[in-house]
Amino acid sequence: LSPAMIREANQKHPDLDFRVMNAENLSIDEKYDVIVLSNVVGYLDNVLNVLNSLRKICHDNTKIIINTYNYFWEPFLNFAEIIGIKKKSPRQNWLSKTDITNLLFIAGFESYRYTRRVLLPMYIPLVSSFINNFIGRLPIINNLCLNQFVFARLLEKEEKKHYSVSIVIPARNEQGNIEDAIIRMPEFGSRQEIIFIEGGSKDDTWKRIQEIKEKYSEKEIRIDQQKGKGKGDAVRLGFDIATGDILMILDADLTVPPEDLKLFYEALASGKGDFINGSRLVYPMEKGAMRFLNQLGNKFFSIMFSWMLEQPIKDTLCGTKVIFKQDYLKLLKNRSFFGDFDPFGDFDLIFGAYKLNLKIIDLPIRYREREYGTTNISRFSHGFLLLKMVAYAARKIKFR
Repeated sequence: LSPAMIREANQKHPDLDFRVMNAENLSIDEKYDVIVLSNVVGYLDNVLNVLNSLRKICHDNTKIIINTYNYFWEPFLNFAEIIGIKKKSPRQNWLSKTDITNLLFIAGFESYRYTRRVLLPMYIPLVSSFINNFIGRLPIINNLCLNQFVFARLLEKEEKKHYSVSIVIPARNEQGNIEDAIIRMPEFGSRQEIIFIEGGSKDDTWKRIQEIKEKYSEKEIRIDQQKGKGKGDAVRLGFDIATGDILMILDADLTVPPEDLKLFYEALASGKGDFINGSRLVYPMEKGAMRFLNQLGNKFFSIMFSWMLEQPIKDTLCGTKVIFKQDYLKLLKNRSFFGDFDPFGDFDLIFGAYKLNLKIIDLPIRYREREYGTTNISRFSHGFLLLKMVAYAARKIKFR
């Protein structure tokens, strides 16, 4: 719209590439990881034509972020222009979340996350930040915020590819389950790597892992012992040495059946989601699989996380989670945002997926009663630790 403005921008920021271009007819041959339409769709003559034009600059994992104004604010913004506290702007399209979602769907995109921001657009020292960062993030009140954001991705991916897979199995006091994990593991992916990480067992788990590696030498089995503590440390070590395109976690207690990992692989490889999270809270459980207080705690955290992450997530503590290695490497670069505070590893991955704007998909699984050993989870001490992590994450995600 403004060649002079683009010239000024290029002079001030020579390391960036600014262009004047018709959004309905993009003359770009590159593909991009993220495309942002910030307060622009309201001024387009034909929104659908622009969304259609975006397809040629998208790859399978491109994320589109659309920012528009909440229709509720139209009379207030018009009044602000009349009294002179807001600059006049051209008449615009007032698109609801449903309007944008439908247009995206017609253009071949799916929306997977939605949020609102800014309850008080005027700057009042201390007051504005408090209202926008705290009051405006609360349920129901959030519906009144000025800016609405829709996150979308391609609906149809390229032809399904075959990926190599690394399956990380953290094991502590699980010697009776090690061989079953190998015997029951289905074949999937172009190459399968199984990584056992042992951590401070009081039984013969490490010895058993070494025996199994020798016994099944035809399989690609890697083993290591963690120097730190906790499942999260074991998972990070396993992911660091993994060589597969897709990274998976399987708890050594086998309460999530190894046979189900093929379903996780197919969900990720086919592009149904970017981060596949196991959910134990859909199907009925075997008697004794999960104690009553643990079920209550998991349901509470499900509600909290769905609110915080702006995507439905039913079970935060299921040990089985699957992500592309290329996304995990990006997650590592962003880990400092939340800090290294998660001894379980689940929250580190979930928060990281949120920060990367990945589409999170719950995959229901049948949760079984363990056949060997006892749980390493303490209901009360670990539950209190989880509450502290939720409060910390809420401050970093919602109230900031």
